Amino acid sequence: MNATHAAHNTITATEIVLPGEVEPEGLESRTRELAEPAKGQVVLRMDATGVSFAEQQMRLGTYFDQPPFPFVLGYDLVGTVTEVGPGVDTGLVGRRFAAITKIGAWASHLLVDAADLMPVPDDVDAAAAETVVVNGVTAWQMLHRTAKVRAGGTIVVLGANGGVGSTLVQLARHAGLKVIGTASERHHDYVRELGATPVDYRDPDMYARIKELAPDGVDAVFDHVGGAAVEQSWRLLRKGGTLVSYGTAASKGDKGNSQLPVLKLFGQLAAWNNLPNGKSAHFYNLWAGKRRCRASWQRRMSEDLTQVLQLVADGTVVPQIAARIPLTEAAAALTLAESRTVAGKVIIVPGA
Repeated sequence: MNATHAAHNTITATEIVLPGEVEPEGLESRTRELAEPAKGQVVLRMDATGVSFAEQQMRLGTYFDQPPFPFVLGYDLVGTVTEVGPGVDTGLVGRRFAAITKIGAWASHLLVDAADLMPVPDDVDAAAAETVVVNGVTAWQMLHRTAKVRAGGTIVVLGANGGVGSTLVQLARHAGLKVIGTASERHHDYVRELGATPVDYRDPDMYARIKELAPDGVDAVFDHVGGAAVEQSWRLLRKGGTLVSYGTAASKGDKGNSQLPVLKLFGQLAAWNNLPNGKSAHFYNLWAGKRRCRASWQRRMSEDLTQVLQLVADGTVVPQIAARIPLTEAAAALTLAESRTVAGKVIIVPGA
């Protein structure tokens, strides 16, 4: 390893700060001099980041474990290493990587631990890769590590037009699964193009429509909504089926303790797992295991992202980019993502 530490170049970073529970236009832009990378760190120049559901919840103060205000938004990014700290291979400079940060990625430059970098192939566009960092890893792990549905099976994907949902549909079709996907009617042609059978989530009889399509039950349901309707998802399962819950979108705008909806959901899932019907319920948490063994967690993240990026590179998974919006217009990016009018992920790029 070549770990000679180069002289630090002063970098002025532009960052998008969430000052409190504000409307998107209340986001603040600031510039500050970036500190020199410490031992084990790199400076990553942002090539693409994006708007996930987590930022939408954080804006309302309802994300499960968000930090106190103010903080810089940004759950993940793809960027290029411009500088390395002591003990880091200088060969990383100039190479493109992805990183899952939870916060801090809505910035022109940021400090990232080298151990958290995941390689991105040169032939995959940065914005395309960004659509499948958290979304792709989440979809891959829920499908292949949690549900483990065999080829020929049938699954239900709630929100099939969203960032995770659209990736999940494509991965499932590639694995030989039949997919029923919920979305608003305006997105039904898009859901069909992905290879799923669409059902209108605004239809009060949505779950009855799904049962008509799969009268014997389904092998798995992927539910990001939570709330009272999660019981309906559970009832869709056949014996031996799996419910994978991965969010509480139903309580996005609720005031009060942001942890309460998640804790109630945990309790419900645990109760179902004790029933003698062969069905199972899981809550998928991207961060599970990181505190226990960071190296193992990071290896798993990198392995699974590599699998997804390979499918992007060969055209099996087509990244769904709703829009590309400059960092300085992050408020517009957040507004568009929250409008629920677009399919795929809203991507934030460095400049116009």
